[in-house]
Amino acid sequence: MALSPAKITPPKVKGEQEDQLFRLLRQLDIAPDASQRVTAEAIGVSLGRLNALLKQATDTGLVHIKDRNGPDKRARFAYTLTARGAAEKRRLTDDFLARKFAEYDALHAELTGNASGLTPIKHRTHPMENNLAPIPELYVSYESAQKLKVDAGNLVSLDLTPRQICDLELLMNGGFNPLKGFLTEEDYNGVVENMRLADGTLWPMPINLDVSEDFAASLELGQDIALRDQEGVILGTMTVTDRWEPNKALEAEKVFGADDDAHPAVNYLHNQAGKIYLGGPITGIQQPVHYDFRARRDTPNELRAYFRKMGWRKVVAFQTRNPLHRAHQELTFRAAKEAQANLLIHPVVGLTKPGDVDHFTRVRCYEAVLDKYPASTTSMSLLNLAMRMAGPREAVWHGLIRANHGCTHFIVGRDHAGPGKNSAGEDFYGPYDAQELYRANQSEIGCEMVDFKHMVYVQERAQYEPNDEIADRDNVTILNISGTELRRRLAEGLEIPEWFSFPEVVKELRRTKPPRSKQGFTVFFTGFSGSGKSTIANALMVKLMEMGGRPVTLLDGDIVRKNLSSELGFSKEHRDLNIRRIGYVASEITKNGGIAICAPIAPYATTRRAVREDVEAFGAFIEVHVATSIEECERRDRKGLYKLAREGKIKEFTGISDPYDVPVNPELSVETENVDVDNCAHQVILKLESMGLIAG
Repeated sequence: MALSPAKITPPKVKGEQEDQLFRLLRQLDIAPDASQRVTAEAIGVSLGRLNALLKQATDTGLVHIKDRNGPDKRARFAYTLTARGAAEKRRLTDDFLARKFAEYDALHAELTGNASGLTPIKHRTHPMENNLAPIPELYVSYESAQKLKVDAGNLVSLDLTPRQICDLELLMNGGFNPLKGFLTEEDYNGVVENMRLADGTLWPMPINLDVSEDFAASLELGQDIALRDQEGVILGTMTVTDRWEPNKALEAEKVFGADDDAHPAVNYLHNQAGKIYLGGPITGIQQPVHYDFRARRDTPNELRAYFRKMGWRKVVAFQTRNPLHRAHQELTFRAAKEAQANLLIHPVVGLTKPGDVDHFTRVRCYEAVLDKYPASTTSMSLLNLAMRMAGPREAVWHGLIRANHGCTHFIVGRDHAGPGKNSAGEDFYGPYDAQELYRANQSEIGCEMVDFKHMVYVQERAQYEPNDEIADRDNVTILNISGTELRRRLAEGLEIPEWFSFPEVVKELRRTKPPRSKQGFTVFFTGFSGSGKSTIANALMVKLMEMGGRPVTLLDGDIVRKNLSSELGFSKEHRDLNIRRIGYVASEITKNGGIAICAPIAPYATTRRAVREDVEAFGAFIEVHVATSIEECERRDRKGLYKLAREGKIKEFTGISDPYDVPVNPELSVETENVDVDNCAHQVILKLESMGLIAG
């Protein structure tokens, strides 16, 4: 079902009428229970004009009026701003401020002959002068929020995904300023094409509410919807002004540089995100609840208030999604010293790249390093951002976000926010592409770039130095440990030298990442029905149980169908859901140090990749392709399924009437046609030994 592009524009009034409506909405938000006479005096209009404004506001859905039964006959009504009214109030506030700035600028020029140099908050021509002033948020007042919660209970609701919750939080608290909600179609097109909103403001990343076709079709344009977290708590409301089906291939090319599923954000775009985008203003009711590290979580305005209190005029931010080691500590300390600024360690604790160290471990590592910095010069705050790993565009985006948080400088690294290799085995972005794009837009971003310096350890001088500043490099010993080498040492329980990392950090990493031979992992067999998956999986289970040391669980396709997915059919949707359930159980087993052996058909590469990402958040994932030909499987046909499929009695049967995506790069491929089961299972054991997952 395709939805044609559609848009509504909220009603507007001009000039003095617009100012009056702005003053009315602001007054009703401040004093919703005041009498009409008090309200009229507060906004400077007659009672007759007030009644006309109230009628206009109620007719256009901005204000809801209720009768009151109180002793004061002059206060017979109570006024509540609707979600649309709150959004319109914010728009009118921006317009009002823009006009007043323009009037002041004209008067200043008339009196002095020069422009005032002042600009509205939403423009970024002089951002560093105002890095400590409060920025706009999308939350309504506490009193209005309580009323909106009740009203929102009657609205159509959308339960947000974890990524959408991250986006909503930063929209509401001003982290995504100047955005007032999820992008309209016009803004989205501008962002995708040239990193600009429709009004010309720099913004590099599409922030849209992606939903299913069925949900989008159930909405009317102009309708308010309630946005809830995954437990059903209402976080805010949204007025749906735009609804369209985007060209996701174009979005992938423009934003991420290639329409390549090897990029995690492109994979999400095509295989997880909803098909339809919604846009419209947001009204914030309450922040998402975080139970972890609550004292470390700050909104942009809370950080700005902290910087004002501490007297920090210059602040350099360090973006990270990895643990901090000695080279990072030296880098950040030097960056702050060169900029003559204080330092904010600002790690991302939302969604990062699949396979990254979990944020609980990382934050404990950061806290262990904080006292290595000079006292009162460094602070840490957690950023609940869903990263896109978009390289150059992401660097610009990160800079805008840090500017909103009150930072004046931002460290941009080599291959900043790069996702790794593409399908051809090459880096998605050049090592300095991010720095070049950031530098080209720096004046608008509002955060001065600090180049990331590659720090290496000079053994003779027992200190870290920038690699490109070592004049006597031929006469000294330069040491460095790559991320790959660090992971290998952790996996194999090898020594990690103190010159590389702090003992406290290594201790935390070892707690979370024990040697590979003690970690949980998943072996995932895939192949046609009758290929021998279950037989090999059973043999492998017995061999691993014979070795002992870790619990072993077999998740065979037929057994799972009986006990976990008995209500599912065999449509593509139901088969995908069955595999995702298997993946979820396997990830929980892996997380808790056990061994999961899965043996479903799993015909679709996209679903297998999703399961891999679920498991690899906690341990190793070994895909084993049981490469028995379809002809041999049909010859065996012990269950008679192929015969029924050929007769048309079983629809969508893998290999006959439904496709099978042959694994491209499995960890292991085994043949069963002329090889006995024990040998196949032994091949898997040897693979596990070579990967260090079981002791040799």
